[in-house]
Amino acid sequence: MVAPLNWGLGHATRCIPIINALLEHGHQPYIASDGVALALLQKEFPNLPYFELPPYKITYAEKGKNFKLKMVWDSPKILKAISKEKKAIKKLVNEHQLEGIISDNRLGAYYKKVPSVFITHQLNVLSGNTTWMSSKAHQKIIKKFDACWIPDVKGKPNLTGKLGHLKKTKISIDYIGPLSRLEKSSVGKLYDLMVLLSGPEPQRTFLEVKLLAELEDFEGNIIFVKGKIDEGQTVEKIMRTKGTSTIYNFMQSKELEDVLNKSAKVLCRSGYTTVMDLAKLEKKAFFIPTPGQYEQEYLARRMEKQQLVPYSNQEYFKLDDLKRMDDFKGLTCFEYESDYSNLFAVFSRVNENSEPTSSSLST
Repeated sequence: MVAPLNWGLGHATRCIPIINALLEHGHQPYIASDGVALALLQKEFPNLPYFELPPYKITYAEKGKNFKLKMVWDSPKILKAISKEKKAIKKLVNEHQLEGIISDNRLGAYYKKVPSVFITHQLNVLSGNTTWMSSKAHQKIIKKFDACWIPDVKGKPNLTGKLGHLKKTKISIDYIGPLSRLEKSSVGKLYDLMVLLSGPEPQRTFLEVKLLAELEDFEGNIIFVKGKIDEGQTVEKIMRTKGTSTIYNFMQSKELEDVLNKSAKVLCRSGYTTVMDLAKLEKKAFFIPTPGQYEQEYLARRMEKQQLVPYSNQEYFKLDDLKRMDDFKGLTCFEYESDYSNLFAVFSRVNENSEPTSSSLST
């Protein structure tokens, strides 16, 4: 079972290469999530079995400064969802004789009778003056799993910095290299700027509205992907004074890969999955971190300090800020080959009280 958290699209999209690797190694993946994360993976893998898990119903505060307060306020609701999730996982494992679980940040997606892996890039969870507490709490949860996979490299340089690296830990950690569903290709540039949005509401919509207005005077062709997973894809073409804007509600992997490769520059959030995708494609970018989300703010500041990618706070972003991209290097790809045969060996320990249903594992 592959179970990504439904918090934007990043957790689901970075599970795509994991699911593909499971298929290539002869395993039978089952997909489990909720909301737009589940909808996206259903579109990517329409022939795989899927299950709906209890939703965490995570939303952002309307004002970034209230982000932490909103998370504290929502914590009883999230804890209740995790409790329901544990029961759902237990039922699914027993009913379908599943032999392993890969959870991407779903805190209750484990079961003691089968090997369970936790995927995260945040061993340290940044939360301002409570970082020590949120990090310890997260690490305590990770210890309930048999292994922890970090989508980054162990040494320097790396993409996550202090988010994904600890000086000392008893957690069983494997650095599996950056995960991306995309591949770089040498194609001609068709778009001067690509806008790529994602993330929970209402901040996704706030940024969409702001950028559509702010980019009205952009010189050149824009392709704008809203990151809204609807039943069907929609396309709208708008003629502006100094160029055209082609606006999609969403794109699936192959189409997204194509237009990213055809785009000279990218304007987006600084979510870690997006960072990995842009590094794979070696793109010049501009980041607007989600207000109040410490992780995205840290990654944006770190990339700017390293002279890779400039950023702006959402509130203060202006069209002229995009000119700064010319003074930055852009992201580069890490040459790293994941050893999935070794990683998937964790699932060779089959529940002592059940018999495997086939020669290949159901994960």
